[in-house]
Amino acid sequence: MCSDATRPASAAGVAIDVRGVGKTFRLYKRPQDRLLQHFTRRTLYREFRALEDISFQVRRGETIGIIGRNGSGKSTLLQMICGTLTPTQGEIAVHGRIAALLELGAGFNPEFTGRENVYLNASILGLSQAQIDARLDDIFAFADIGEFVDQPVKTYSSGMYVRLAFAVIAHVDADILVIDEALAVGDALFTQKCMRFLRKFRETGTILFVSHDSQAVTNLCQRAVWLAEGRIRQQGSAKEVCESYLAWLFGSQNQSRGAPAARPRAAESEQWLDARQAFINASNLRNDLQVFRFDPHQPAFGQGGAVIDEVFLASPDGQRMAWVVGGELTDLVVRVRVREPLDRPIVGFYVKDRLGQTLFGDNTYLSYADDPVAATVDQCLTARFRFPMPLLPAGDYSIAVAVADGTQEEHVQHHWIHDALLFRSQCSAVSAGLVGIPMLDIRLEAR
Repeated sequence: MCSDATRPASAAGVAIDVRGVGKTFRLYKRPQDRLLQHFTRRTLYREFRALEDISFQVRRGETIGIIGRNGSGKSTLLQMICGTLTPTQGEIAVHGRIAALLELGAGFNPEFTGRENVYLNASILGLSQAQIDARLDDIFAFADIGEFVDQPVKTYSSGMYVRLAFAVIAHVDADILVIDEALAVGDALFTQKCMRFLRKFRETGTILFVSHDSQAVTNLCQRAVWLAEGRIRQQGSAKEVCESYLAWLFGSQNQSRGAPAARPRAAESEQWLDARQAFINASNLRNDLQVFRFDPHQPAFGQGGAVIDEVFLASPDGQRMAWVVGGELTDLVVRVRVREPLDRPIVGFYVKDRLGQTLFGDNTYLSYADDPVAATVDQCLTARFRFPMPLLPAGDYSIAVAVADGTQEEHVQHHWIHDALLFRSQCSAVSAGLVGIPMLDIRLEAR
């Protein structure tokens, strides 16, 4: 899972220094040729150059993303940085304790229990027996895998592997975290917990983050390195590199598909309407969204002057919905119990993807800026946001809700629930990125 690659101190401020690194693998047609090569002058292998002339630096406290297609050399580079592979050319210097979450299950003994693997991996990362004992409850609480901690990890699902592995590296006082694609197998709640931890960790530590998701890299990282066919194609600010990568990615897809077919013009309407909606809803491409129950016990914060009691999705006629169809007119209803007088209450929400990136959101402030709805103790605030539910790619999503008192610029946050409502897109006719949704109706009532 990880290794302590601590080196003597180097130039001030540099955590990882990669200079002219290359990696070449020998590929044999038959397993026995590997042994025969030692006894013959003939070449029984062909060389595969996985990486060539890779150079970059990561400064202490910096978060850097590594992006690129499968086979571009990302995982090979990470393994060399962590010390589990040796470069064929060049040098790598790592200054500080490094902890890594690489390929699924790496560093775990499948025959050992989760508890035994925690002790094994934490000790490899430099913790003493007493330190592990002191942190064990926190590690298990973070992993949240219940009684499975005392079961052999060979019985674990991929998600449980990641939960336990991330929980360990989150509690070993590492200076540098290296995170490979492993978070892609986690569920929405745990992935967002990990992303919140990474955002907190980057305030003091160094992160090397690898993902296919360029939006996740843009959201988390200051700089990025784009690998293509074993070479650095571009490095710079995360936004610029990811924009270039996406442009190249879409360009290559368009070339492989040929010229796009002409699209029919949508009929004009006074109300927003997707012209494809009737066709999509009558096909297997219908964007079905399964809605789960409001969970008031999700991680939250705030002063407590008002408490969010209920969050649900409803049809425009007020019927609560357990399923929503993409493109369907939907009300998000947030009910708040007032504990202390609120002069200018604001209720708002964000819809987030599985990585915690905001897709869209809104609040009641602008609609009531000139005529605020004051609320007294024991009143109930009900906020309604009406919008067409967007067509969303398949996956898990969550809605964060909050209530505050004041203005957009200056306010007291009374209650913020990170993942108040979960929903899952079962299928989709589109592949979309971040979306913005116009609010068709917003209401705020006090009773």
